[in-house]
Amino acid sequence: MEDKYNQLRLERYSKELANLLCDRHFANHDTINGPQLIGFTPVKQVNLFVIKELLLKWHHEMANLRSPYFDYEHEEVKEALLHFMNILSRKILIKRNAFEPLLQKAIYDTFLLKLDPVATFEEKFLRIQEEITVPKLQENLKYIDLDKQLFAGFVGTLSPSNRDRDYILSRFRLYLNANQQLAAPLSGLVATFNSILPISEQEIWQYTPAPQPAAYAAAKPTPAAPEEEKDVVAPIHMAQREASAPVATTPRPAAAPDGSLNERFRAAERPTMNERFTKPASASIADSLGNRKIESLKNSISINQRFSFINELFEGDNMTYYHAIQKLDEYNNPEEAKRYIMHELAPRYDWSKKQDNVSKLIRLIERKFA
Repeated sequence: MEDKYNQLRLERYSKELANLLCDRHFANHDTINGPQLIGFTPVKQVNLFVIKELLLKWHHEMANLRSPYFDYEHEEVKEALLHFMNILSRKILIKRNAFEPLLQKAIYDTFLLKLDPVATFEEKFLRIQEEITVPKLQENLKYIDLDKQLFAGFVGTLSPSNRDRDYILSRFRLYLNANQQLAAPLSGLVATFNSILPISEQEIWQYTPAPQPAAYAAAKPTPAAPEEEKDVVAPIHMAQREASAPVATTPRPAAAPDGSLNERFRAAERPTMNERFTKPASASIADSLGNRKIESLKNSISINQRFSFINELFEGDNMTYYHAIQKLDEYNNPEEAKRYIMHELAPRYDWSKKQDNVSKLIRLIERKFA
């Protein structure tokens, strides 16, 4: 459903509404706790998605409690750790700077559930599972309020042998097409949001592509990403395969974690940014499916990755993110893109301490100029 709804308008609205709701709450409170989360907004789905994001962070923190000195696999340790984490999960206390990005994403994801249920099913049900089982999929239904009958009905059709992500997602598309009557109209959700902060269905469905400079548009218009490219780039499980796929024919030592962005680009042990861009595609990028060339950064960045870039690389400013991605898409050669990153973006937002997301963005740029 890409480009059938106004993605930029929805993200602006989500940011504005999150800011408004946080202004109201944090004017009288320094933090927000668990009971306050349950009814924080009149849209139950938003509250559930916030709680689900917190649950993911809870699991990540629990997974990080590991040590080379102690046996965390011992049954007594596992039991004590689970008890500790259960107590911790009931002691939620969040400050505004940490809560507002969660709320913004939850608002956007609530709209996305109605506008693109396939993307919602992929992110909320499939991406977070290391191993897909029917009970785990059913567990995720607790965090679905809108069109719950639609999602629950599909999960009910699965057998224990259905464990392949791509197969399940293709089946969900077919199920969705055959059971559209189970989905409530978008107007009801819009009316609820409109009572808090005005928005109309016309704004949501009116897609207006970002303007491009006339000279560039005439010389080399940016084509839309092909269908198969979306499937390769967007899902997290495929992105994880990219991360593990070999990028070069010879191993490269890992960069020191405290190195600056310039050091990462110029280290003698690895190619410079210029060398990585100019290296023949047959030797570095086009050899594997996960490294195939992309035509557009905008169309190749997944929803989850986009929020990560906005929050981590652009300090939560989605307008700056869009302008930067648009500008990178407009460049005709890797040297221009490199200079823009090195001399404008990296110093402005101190990307030297955000190497994980910087590496992901650079990887996409490499594929664009492959």
